[in-house]
Amino acid sequence: MKIKFLFVLLSSYLCFGQYKTEKTIQLYSIDQYVKTVNNLSTEAALELVSRISKSASIKNKNVSIALLDASGTTILLLRGNGVGPHNTEASRRKAYTALSTKTPTLLLLRNSEKNPDTKNLNSLPELLLLSGGMPIWYKGEIIGSVGISGGGSPENDDWIAQSASIPEVGITTTK
Repeated sequence: MKIKFLFVLLSSYLCFGQYKTEKTIQLYSIDQYVKTVNNLSTEAALELVSRISKSASIKNKNVSIALLDASGTTILLLRGNGVGPHNTEASRRKAYTALSTKTPTLLLLRNSEKNPDTKNLNSLPELLLLSGGMPIWYKGEIIGSVGISGGGSPENDDWIAQSASIPEVGITTTK
């Protein structure tokens, strides 16, 4: 009799243990809180430096080059032979300005000169409204930026910065 009673008692626990009465309700999606960000890689930065250097050589220029990732972290900073030391920091700040504003710095400079409300942009510590900074895009997202200094003119710096592209894989300086 005791064995039957224990068997009945244990079998009810086993049945209830197999039956899940609660439904899991997911209140939050991880996509609400965590986003994957595409970033310019070191390998891409090295390839871009090669392409930028070739473009600069067409103009017979040595330039300083700064490449930043999507967060504004410097991936690569290169001072061209014979280029003044101030150009290295200028390149980094041009790249940061282009990244931060998602705008080529020559365009930003020209637009700010036309609008009295934006002339003070140059007073922000990290922004530098000089030509030669370009955002770098991949599939409509900014993945980094480039800054060029030492090209001899605003147009040269801008033209050389535009060569920071690997179009065959979709990395460009245009959105």
